[in-house]
Amino acid sequence: MAGNTKKSDISSMPNDKYIEFAAKFEPKSKLFTNCIKAFVIGGLICCIGQAVRFTASALGAAEDSLGAVTSIFMILFSVVLTSLHLYGKLAKHAGAGTLVPITGFANSVASAAIEFVPEGRITGTGVKMFTIAGPVLVYGTSSAFICGLIYYAIEMIAGRL
Repeated sequence: MAGNTKKSDISSMPNDKYIEFAAKFEPKSKLFTNCIKAFVIGGLICCIGQAVRFTASALGAAEDSLGAVTSIFMILFSVVLTSLHLYGKLAKHAGAGTLVPITGFANSVASAAIEFVPEGRITGTGVKMFTIAGPVLVYGTSSAFICGLIYYAIEMIAGRL
């Protein structure tokens, strides 16, 4: 039936029959395998970050700057992999495992910047880069501000301020 079905036959199908029909063409889910890949590759990205932190500490970086050093390295690491077109290939196998916050965000900003270079530095790279980063920055900053206000109100009520 699937090979002989005409467009008019499909449009007149009831919803339950259409869902049954469409299910025949869906690829089989590899959920378990995909979760394992995401866990392993995401874990490896985090291990690289931890190795950078340990290395910076061993080289004498101040304790309060280790987070910044690690973040800067991981952003650089992600942008370099993105510019070499390797981060996308990694993401194809790891899926959500490459969305580890710093590297995933850096990849999304860098890939948008690289993709729109031909349109110019301002209207291409600058605009498209912040098309991705803008909402994250706005809502991240706004939610941090709101959480700060709530914390301040709780502290005022508790009499600690």
